[in-house]
Amino acid sequence: MGNLSLALNSLFKSLGLQTISPPPITKKTMDIGTKYSPEFACLPLKINMGNYIEALELGADTIIMLGGQGPCRFGYYAQIQRRILTELGYNFEMIIIESPEDNARELASQLKKVGNYNSWKHVLTALYLTFNKLKVIDELDKKMNEVRPTTDKKDQLNKIYKDIQNEIFLTTSNKELNDIYKEMNFELNKLKNKEIDPIKIAIIGDIYIMTEHQVNMNIEKKLGELGAYVERTIFLSDWILNKVFLEKFGVNRNKPIYKESQPFLNNFVGGHGRESVGQAVLKAKHGFDGLVHMMPFTCTPEIVAQNILPHVSNTYDISLLTIIIDENTGEAGLVTRLEAFYDLLERKRESSKIIS
Repeated sequence: MGNLSLALNSLFKSLGLQTISPPPITKKTMDIGTKYSPEFACLPLKINMGNYIEALELGADTIIMLGGQGPCRFGYYAQIQRRILTELGYNFEMIIIESPEDNARELASQLKKVGNYNSWKHVLTALYLTFNKLKVIDELDKKMNEVRPTTDKKDQLNKIYKDIQNEIFLTTSNKELNDIYKEMNFELNKLKNKEIDPIKIAIIGDIYIMTEHQVNMNIEKKLGELGAYVERTIFLSDWILNKVFLEKFGVNRNKPIYKESQPFLNNFVGGHGRESVGQAVLKAKHGFDGLVHMMPFTCTPEIVAQNILPHVSNTYDISLLTIIIDENTGEAGLVTRLEAFYDLLERKRESSKIIS
């Protein structure tokens, strides 16, 4: 999912584990996953199925998957996928990592197993470096979204992105990582034109669709190249910090988001449904020009948010584009919708300038 694979590959290698990465997500991946998944399962489950089958065919014998609980169907993924893969005749072990509050002792046992029975000190040191790598990769994505709409040196920008990603993957210490972070900011700031005031678009919705660039067809890059500053509202490092660490000590950085959602949605509906509504209100108050709401087809939490967001749009006069992605979504149609939405936002901004 998103940049997580880059960080986890590095983690497992440092723990002495051999990793087999599935091929990049393609139409073939989706076709395989769709063929063997329940028809009305949400898209992430189908893509994961395709990922697993491609990896198992390459020789993988262990799958690590997260569990979960609540209204979102994600908590059932691992059980369903294990059963389907077993019925297809694959011989493998699936390690399911559940929430810490469910069974702390079981979680520790699972982490020790995943850690290849290294010492706890070695495992925790490797986890700390991995988290920091993920954080820097996320900061790289944020910086790219900031610079992309303001520079005409797109080829140079893309080269810097690939080079920095590779450096992050190869580094073996937090000191080197800190140097890479400084280098990243220095190189990208040189390309930024501070005189340009781009259209501002926030992306809200489902975490998987937002963070997996190959599934959302690089929507952030496409909008940036049209000339928009894009701010994604969920990054994996932030989510992990909040859910795995801070909430265990009674700290929840999402409280301001929940507060903003209260007039429209005051209950947990699973997944990131409530966050989608709260973030929409926050971005409207912060002067964003538009919202892009992304969700997989049949996603129950985001369906709730989808029905509420038009009220947020009308209340705060912020334009809204909803994009529902499934295995039949085509790139050409997506590009057409993004171009039309961007043109609408440009005209709306120009009209407001004339009126004022």
